[in-house]
Amino acid sequence: MALSPRESAQRRAQRNRTRLKKVGQGRPRLSVFRSDKNIYAQIIDDSKGVTLAAASSLEDGKGKTGGSNKDAAAKVGKLIAERALKAKITDVVFDRGSYVYHGRVKALADAAREAGLKF
Repeated sequence: MALSPRESAQRRAQRNRTRLKKVGQGRPRLSVFRSDKNIYAQIIDDSKGVTLAAASSLEDGKGKTGGSNKDAAAKVGKLIAERALKAKITDVVFDRGSYVYHGRVKALADAAREAGLKF
């Protein structure tokens, strides 16, 4: 029986997180969610189950449009890095979820690295 697209994405994301648990023990996870119109990022402490910092393309004042490009993703990456550094978080593990490390996801990661996060 074939899997639905949602089930396939969930399996890809779970595979990715399983690898991250082996590599980044003790480090918080920078999780990315990409929708058609916006992009969201949050830093999660999995041991406590708490979100330490969050940012999204909805915050820049553009409303629900204009967050679906690489520039918006780079702004979110810079914003999440600033908030992480303010919370004294420097090392994270990058969780791309089920998304390919390309385009908006890559732009967010590169901007976060340039702003001072290490992963």
